[in-house]
Amino acid sequence: MGEEQRGVIRRQGFRADVQGLRAIAVLLVVLYHAHVPGLTGGYVGVDVFFVISGFLITNHLLASLSTHGRIAFASFYAKRARRILPASLLIVVLTTVAAVIWIAPLQLRGAFQDAIATALYVPNLLFAYQNTDYLSSGTPSLFQHFWSLGVEEQFYLVWPALLAIGFVLTRRSKRGLFWLLVVVVVASFVAGVVLTQISQPWAFFSLPTRAWELGVGGLLAFAVESPRWRPSDGVARIGSWVGLVALVGIGFVYTESTVFPGVAAAGPVAATAALIYFGNWRTTADAGRLLSSSVLVFFGTISYSLYLVHWPALVIPAQAGGIDRELPLWLTLLIAALCVPLAWLMYRYVERPAQQWKWISTRRPRRTLLAAAMASVLIVAGAGAGIFLNGRSSLSSGSTAIAARLTDPPEFTPTVPSNLSPSLRGAASSNPEIYANGCHLNESAILPKGCEFGSNESAPLVELFGDSHAAQWFPPLHQMAEDGAIRLRVDTKSSCPSVEIDKLEDGVPYVACDRWRQEVLADISELSPDLVVLANYARSAGFEQGADHDLRWGEGLSETIADLPPNAQVFVLADTPTLAVNPAVCLSANLGDSAQCDTDRDVAVSSTLNAVESQAADSSSAEYIDLTDYICGEALCGSITGDVLIYRDRNHITTEFSLLAKPALAEALGLD
Repeated sequence: MGEEQRGVIRRQGFRADVQGLRAIAVLLVVLYHAHVPGLTGGYVGVDVFFVISGFLITNHLLASLSTHGRIAFASFYAKRARRILPASLLIVVLTTVAAVIWIAPLQLRGAFQDAIATALYVPNLLFAYQNTDYLSSGTPSLFQHFWSLGVEEQFYLVWPALLAIGFVLTRRSKRGLFWLLVVVVVASFVAGVVLTQISQPWAFFSLPTRAWELGVGGLLAFAVESPRWRPSDGVARIGSWVGLVALVGIGFVYTESTVFPGVAAAGPVAATAALIYFGNWRTTADAGRLLSSSVLVFFGTISYSLYLVHWPALVIPAQAGGIDRELPLWLTLLIAALCVPLAWLMYRYVERPAQQWKWISTRRPRRTLLAAAMASVLIVAGAGAGIFLNGRSSLSSGSTAIAARLTDPPEFTPTVPSNLSPSLRGAASSNPEIYANGCHLNESAILPKGCEFGSNESAPLVELFGDSHAAQWFPPLHQMAEDGAIRLRVDTKSSCPSVEIDKLEDGVPYVACDRWRQEVLADISELSPDLVVLANYARSAGFEQGADHDLRWGEGLSETIADLPPNAQVFVLADTPTLAVNPAVCLSANLGDSAQCDTDRDVAVSSTLNAVESQAADSSSAEYIDLTDYICGEALCGSITGDVLIYRDRNHITTEFSLLAKPALAEALGLD
């Protein structure tokens, strides 16, 4: 950094190119969420925001340290609160109200919980705890975009204190403080790379693994102040264009399968850093000229408001009425376009005025902080009341249904009966008992548990082997074991098929699955069971679906069967159909017409995968069992038969229906 600098550190003035860079960031995110074809990596726009925020905040804090020798923490936090909270808390309130109006009742509890976490500035921690995959499709939270604000708000709590302490420890040395922050940035980056391979959601959402991105922006605040670091005009010009091209290119090159953040996050961070750094030394014909254009500066000005409004505007229509629907491109683009004037209105009448409200901006900082705390308390109280009232609302049509019977084809119940089992609220927890007693293993487990059930030593030994789609058949097999018809051994593990095939879990190779599978195969060879039942979810998000996947799935199934003891009778259970909606959620919004939640059989059932599995079984002297006709009719797959809810989510059957299907399963296995 050159010689020690103890004098005034020049605070950067307004930079139109940085405002234009905000525009690039928000447009990447908005168009990505609008599903613009080809823009598969637009999520990196958030990383751009992180670097910009770190740069601007650090520049401000360094100026305060240099001028006053300290940081006025109360004043700093009050200004941050006036800048960030009015618009964000308004969106929290409006989104919660919209959820009450349009979102299915069964989803409201989760929406209220997310609103509370957002009002408490910890939504990112909640999403990490829930193992949320930000890059996957599915049913995202209405507040999911607030994760990045959570990271920034937590950063603002830590970073000023770190700078102030470092400033003292380094004896007001700018160079010493710089290298101290370099250590912090490197440590955070390494933590992010390592944790991405272990737990991608925590790496994605947590501050410790994301702080380095804001920290890089902080280091830039030092770099642009040092004349010794000034590049030549030619280097600055080329560097700025390389940064811009790289950033936009990454938006089209990265995909949902990119292991992120990890090392891949260094790409957008480096590109953003180049634009900020080289843009500081303005030259002719550099990328800063384009970024400073009036159009991009406009989008940069409203970028915060646009980021806040676009997500609920796109997600609520897709989830309205409990039906996850993929909006057509023309509609997502129309919604995104309408968000622009909405964002301008919020910037004009909320975001900007809030920073100048005299009743708080001209008073002591504690008034601002108290107002922010009160607003959060009111939101938490309101959402808490919503949870209380929602939990007491009726989720049935009021009619009752006759006891369910297993029929081929099934007889679907047209409304949600009051005697439904499990209830809509209890659907998600209708898991086999092996989830509670630890016999069904989680994703991190490597060694088999091999739980055994049944005391009749003369009964045939049955091995149940596979992922959660095998575990869902435990209840009837367990009942057979309790009746003395079989002895049962269970080897099931979440998201880990017994099929010998590579899979990703949270975006990284599922190594624990491969090791567990081999251990189970070794145990089975030693035990030599009489029957082996294989059941798996071939349409999991951990696989790239397509003809190539179907082929590899069939080959992997054949390999697994070949590795089983030759004297064992092997049965391959056809996978349960995958519904287009979460039935419990959809039914909660359609209590009087359950047909609204039906799925076309051609959509729910993959005839190609079934044919591949059947062929693999036939060629390996195994038997293929298909119970689909007890779940789906000729044209439709429904949600309720008699008084029994068939599915607990889109692709798992309930324990109650699994037990209902016991006679059909026993007959197919030759155990009736």
